[in-house]
Parts: sequence; C-alpha cells; structure tokens
Amino acid sequence: MDDLAALRQRYRDEKAALFAELGKSGASTRGVRQALARLARLTDQTLRTLWQRAGFGPRYALLAVGGFGRGELFPHSDVDVLVLLPDGCVPDADAELKARIEGFIGACWDLGLEIGSSVRTADDCVAEAGKDVTVQTSLLECRLITGHRAGFNTLVRRLGEAMDPKAFFVAKTLEMRQRHHKFENTPYSLEPNCKESPGGLRDLQIILWVAKAAGLGRSWDELARTGLATPLEARQIKANEALLSLIRARLHLIAKRREDRLVFDLQTAVAESFGFKAQLPAPGETNPRGTRRASEALMKRYYWAAKAVTQLNQILLLNIEERLASGEPGVQRLRPINERFFEKGGMLEVAHDNLYIQQPHAILETFHIYQTTVGVKGLSARTLRALYNARHVMNGRFRSDPVNRETFRRIIMEPQGITHAMRLMNQTSVLGRYLWVFRNIVGQMQHDLFHVYTVDQHILMVLRNVRRFFIAEHSHEYPFCSQLAAGWDKPWILYVAALFHDIAKGRGGDHSELGAHDVRSFCRQHGIDREDAKLIAFLVAEHLTMSRLAQKADLSDPDVIADFARRVGNERHLTALYLLTVADIRGTSPKVWNAWKGKLLEDLYRYTLRVLGGRAPDPGAVIEGRKREALQMLALHALPHNAHKALWDTLDVSYFMRHQADEIAWHTRVLTRELAKAERDPQRCIVRARLSPEGEGLQVLVYAPDQNDLFARICGYFDMSQFSILDARVHTTLTGHALDTFQVVVPELAEHYRELVAMVENRLAQVIDARGPLPPPTKGRLSRRVKSFPITPRVDLRPDEKAQRWLLSVSASDRAGLLYGISRVLARHGVSVQLAKITTLGERVEDTFLISGAPLQVNKRQIEIETELLETLEGASGA
Repeated sequence: MDDLAALRQRYRDEKAALFAELGKSGASTRGVRQALARLARLTDQTLRTLWQRAGFGPRYALLAVGGFGRGELFPHSDVDVLVLLPDGCVPDADAELKARIEGFIGACWDLGLEIGSSVRTADDCVAEAGKDVTVQTSLLECRLITGHRAGFNTLVRRLGEAMDPKAFFVAKTLEMRQRHHKFENTPYSLEPNCKESPGGLRDLQIILWVAKAAGLGRSWDELARTGLATPLEARQIKANEALLSLIRARLHLIAKRREDRLVFDLQTAVAESFGFKAQLPAPGETNPRGTRRASEALMKRYYWAAKAVTQLNQILLLNIEERLASGEPGVQRLRPINERFFEKGGMLEVAHDNLYIQQPHAILETFHIYQTTVGVKGLSARTLRALYNARHVMNGRFRSDPVNRETFRRIIMEPQGITHAMRLMNQTSVLGRYLWVFRNIVGQMQHDLFHVYTVDQHILMVLRNVRRFFIAEHSHEYPFCSQLAAGWDKPWILYVAALFHDIAKGRGGDHSELGAHDVRSFCRQHGIDREDAKLIAFLVAEHLTMSRLAQKADLSDPDVIADFARRVGNERHLTALYLLTVADIRGTSPKVWNAWKGKLLEDLYRYTLRVLGGRAPDPGAVIEGRKREALQMLALHALPHNAHKALWDTLDVSYFMRHQADEIAWHTRVLTRELAKAERDPQRCIVRARLSPEGEGLQVLVYAPDQNDLFARICGYFDMSQFSILDARVHTTLTGHALDTFQVVVPELAEHYRELVAMVENRLAQVIDARGPLPPPTKGRLSRRVKSFPITPRVDLRPDEKAQRWLLSVSASDRAGLLYGISRVLARHGVSVQLAKITTLGERVEDTFLISGAPLQVNKRQIEIETELLETLEGASGA
C-alpha cells in the first residue's frame, strides 16, 4: 500500500506541474499540444505501473481509446481505456480474472484517474463497432499502452477489414449535422461549447476520423502530403486547433472539472489567463470609443477561430467525399454556366484554381450566380478553397472597384436569395472583406442580455426575418407584416437597412447615428438614388424609436401619436420602420417577442397611420366610436337596455381612451352584474380573469375600493404565483373604486385553463381583502448571465409634458419580486400608479410607470422615493 500511496503522490505532483505549465498566463499557443501529450504520457506510465501490479498475463492488453487514444489528454477529461481479452475469454466465468480487472479499475480511481473503462475480446470489439458508430470511432483511435502487441495488431487489422469508409463518412457527417443542429447551427453562440459547437474541436477531429478510415492520412501533415489539404490550410488548422485546445485546457483548470462550455461565469477568468485586460473609459468620459471587456477580446478571438474551422471543415470534408466517390461509376459531369464557372452535382465549381487571384471580379460574381442559378445549392470544395486562398485579394482597391460595387448592388436588389447569399458571404469571410464596417462586428458580443447572437448573426437573422415578410409561404408567421410587404415596391431598401441597422455596435457613441452615417456612404458608393438613400438612413437612425415608444409611452395620449407621426413624416417611412422593427425584435432572441409586444407595435402603427392620413386625433370621436362598438358587443350578450349606464357614469375620458371596445364591453358585462352587490357591501372586491384576446396568458380585471397599496398587493400576488406582468392599466372611478386591468403571462397555461382562471379570481380577491401591512419582498435568485453582466440600476423620475403626472422609468437586472418591490416603495410613500408598462428584455427589465401623488411635488420626498427605488433595484442587480 505504501508504494501505491507514493505512486499517487508522484502522479499528483507531476500532473500539478503540467497543469501549472498549461495555466501560465499568456495567449501563446506554442507548446499546448506537447503539454497535453505529456499529460497523456504521464497517465500511460501510471497505468502501466498499475497494470503490472494487477498481475495480468501476457495474452492481455491495455489500450487507450477515444480522445486518450489520440495521445493527448485534457486536464479533467476521462481516461478512456479498453482491457483487451483473448478471444473466448469470459470474465464472469473466471473469478480470479474478474477480481483482477476490478482491482485494476479500483486502483485507477484510488489514484485519481477519472477512468472510463470497457472490457472486451477482439470479437466483441468488432461486433460492437458494427452496431454503433460511436464505438467504431473510439476504436479507430486505439493505441497500445501495455500488454499483448500481437492481440492489439490483430484487433486493428480486423477493425480495418470491417470498416466501410463510405458508410462511415455518411454516418459521421449525419452525426455532425445533428450535433450542429443541437447548437443552433452556429459557432456564434454567446456561451459556445469549444469542443462540440460548430467550429469546435470536434469539427477538426471528424476530418481526421473519416480521412483515417479512408486511408487518406492520420495527421494534418499527411493530409497536406496527399493533397487533401494545402500547406496553408494545414498551418491554419494547426493554429486554430492549438487555440481551441488551449481555451479548453484553461476552462478545465479554472473550473477544476471537465467543463467545455465558455459560460459567462468563466469567460473573464479564461480571458485574463490569456493576458486580455478590460479597456475601461477614462473618468468622466461619455460614449467612449474602444471600451471592451476582457471576455469580449477572448470571445472575438474564439469566434474567428471557430469560423475558420467551420470553413476548413467544409472544404476538407467535401474533398474527402469527392475522393470516396471518385471510384464510383456515373461521376457527375460539369455543366457550364459561363467561362468562369461550372455546375457540378448542384455545387458551383470554378473553372480553375487561380480564378479569383487572376480575375478578382469573379469573387462577388460567385454569390450572384449562387443566388440566381436554379439548381446550385452550394459551393464546391474547389471553389471554397479558391475563395479561402484569395482573401488577400479583397483589399481597399477591391472594395472601391466600380465593377464590384455594381455586382454587390445587384446581389442586394435580386428579388430572391438574399438571405442565403449574405449568409454564405459571411461564412466565407467575403462579406466582412467587402463591407469593411461589417468586418468590425463579426464575432462581436452583445452584453445587453437579451440578444442571444453576436452582432453579425443578429443582423443576418433580421435580414432573414425581413425577407420572410415577402415570401408567401411564411405569411402565416406575421400576417399583418406580410400584408404590408405585399404592397411594398422595393424590398431591397429594407434589406440594406437590416444590414446596417446595428453595424456600428461596439464603436462607442450612438450606434444608430453612426450606422446612418455608414449607410449614407454605402448608398453614395453604390449609386442608390437620393430618395431611397434618405429612407434607408432614416430607418437605420430610427430603428429603435418605434419599439421604445410602443413599449414605454402611453399610446392613448394623442400628443404621443402626433409627435411620432411628425417624426416619421409619411406613410412610406412608417410602414418601412414598422417592418424593420418587428424583424429586429424577432431577431434578438426567441424569448423576447410575444403577442403583447406585437399588439402594441400594431396599435402604434395604426394610430399613427390615421394621423398621417389627415385624421387629426379627436379624443371625443375616438371615445364615441369605442362606446358604440362596445354597445354592439354587449347587445350580443342580451344585456338590458341602458344597463351599462350604472358603470359608465362613473368613468371619465381617460378610461375610454386607454381601453379598447372589446375590453370596455368585457368590463361592463362583468361589473354590471356585480355593482348591485357592491352597493350592499362597499368593501367588496371583484376579480375576473379570461384568456387574453392577444393569445398569450390571461387578462385580469380587479374592481375594488381604492387604496394606496392596492397595486402593490396585486403585484405581490402575481409575483408569488410566478406570473409575469406585461401591462397594467390602473383607473380610479368617480365613486373611488379602482378598476385595474392586468395583462399577465403564466409559466404554463394548462389546456384546462378554467381551473387556473378560477384560482386567480378567488386567491387574488383574498389577498386584496386581507388588508394588514404589506409582506416583505422575496429575494429572487439572479441568473448566471446577470451575475456575469450586472446592469447598473437606473431611476428616472420627471413630470410629463403637461406637468400633471409623473413618468417613472426604471432599468435593472430582472429577478423575481422586482416589480413588487418597486410598487411597495411607491405605496409606502402614498404614490398612485395609473399606468405600468413592463418590458422584459432577456435578463433586463425596463419598466415605465405613470404615477401621481402629493409627495412628488416635494423635492425632499422625491429624493427619498428615488433613493429607495435605487436600493430595491440594486438588490435585483446584485450590486
């Protein structure tokens, strides 16, 4: 036992020394492969000692398989081994052998080796490999650690004889496709897996697996010698593999476990281990240029490496596929497209390898042909390689060439294929080399916690969304947008606006203004006429305005609509801005968009359209129209004549301005039956709920005697029930009753929703009737993303334009109990909430309240309210 303890200590000491070497601060990747190989050799040596101690006979062998079989080992990766038994050996029938194997594996764990073991004969290995491509792949990389070499050689020979390279290629490429789909087919996830994500280490390993299976080479140098890769490609692969390997190794060391994901919690620590430092603004500097987190520098480097791996993976796998297919009958023929390009099996093929270097104009022509030629679904390996090797040609002279500018203009203005063309241009690095301002945002992270894509991927997603408005097959997704798009004459205007709307992110300053400047230059250079250029610049400059207004302003206020109408100027600008806004919000994250936001935007569009059409806001006419429409709805429910008057006589103009006819009819139908009971019991509280007319969540009506803390009590109930409030309209009747309407989203809206409705109606009424002091807010847990990217809380309190009420805007990290905490502060100071718009953007909230109350007229009380609100928000942000 003493020698085992000494072996354990020696193994730990030598491993710790290797870990220290791998963890040395710095970005140099030199030596990372050697360090991983030394860790594998140290493990080999330890395993040999334990194998000898176990006393296995000469006919047994110990093999390294999987990643360990490649002769490299990451700090906390499993040590995958195979105990190879002689054919016909059955461990369960041999108690001594079984005990020996169990003792060996137990000793490995005791020593600190995270062992992953299998025990098989050669027959078993061949049979399992035939059934499972994962086992076949693991055994493909097997190597002998110690033991019976002849048995090992026999296994390798038999596995080689059983290998079908073409079937293996198909299986591994299908497996890769499924893996990529799991990671949303992008290397640009904000928390990528540096091993499994597209562009990760696994994409390099799959090349070597299928090449080895086909007998085309076992290393990058061998692939270069056989012509599958060029010397430049082999060098690029080695450099990017070393970077990804170093990132993965540092992740393991910092997390102190096997962790292959660059999660937010670890990004800064990994970045600092590479020597990256945050670039902070100078004291007092506003809108600083060049500020950057350390993690942002690391992630940009990672994304560029992952992009290169994605390109090289595609080139080499296509080359291997062609080699495997070259011996088959019926080889695909070349179909000429013009003197520079051919179509071969649905792929675009260059006429010769140096086409782009000799004729740079052909570079952009490639994507125009891909976009417009029926039957071409991708670029061949030869074309991809030619593009990769011609990157140096795409310089300032290339960008300013009139022929290239005209070709790019044609690509943008083509009626079809814009999304596919732009995505392919970005994948091949051509888009960033032609549009130099685009290059700056390739792999640029966004730290606003509601974008789930890098800036370049978000832009391409928005472009895709805009394009879908013009495709009949997608009209069911955004019916109103598709209806507007059907009457739009120049879709390319929206494409250009989408391409530039966030192109200035990360430069400091207002990215909308900077982007508008960039797009004006683009329009001048590409011969876009003045009126179209003016509209495009307007869209880029104002692309956040409509969303901000719809989600924060009181859309029942005619002045808000009139101001916005003046800002957009005409119906054409309004329609274009609406389409771009919807596409933009939908392109941030699948979680950000909801039906309520869609309704707010559509309402703002329709209200503004009326004003632009010459119909000046007339509150009286609007109210009368809503009343008539509500009465028509009530007639369908056989409500007695004039039954509505008892309620309507207690409501003022602001109620009818803030509620649609459908809501007025619902309130009237529900409350008319209850008002008589309420007269007998003045303290009676009425709560009614229904499925939201917008198709998401519930709409909840509360009618109760008004009190300062009523809004806070309601928020507290919804918080306790894990309901999210999207919108709240608070109204006080002339009889002193609160008539409040809440739009809420529930975690899961059950199919049998009536039980949920009944529960809300009963329990919320009980909470309101309970009286007594407000319970303290709960401390909601912060998400990982919020902890990694905390948001500085902000409170803005100012009088509205008429100086009659106050607008309170708050911004903070989201957490459970936040809205209740805010409402509790307001209730404690006797401040009434009249309107609440709750905007959740990923892990950030931006809420707007219309409030009133005597304390707001006193400066000292104002400061107290703002201070307490900040303290509440700081608790949410983890500050």
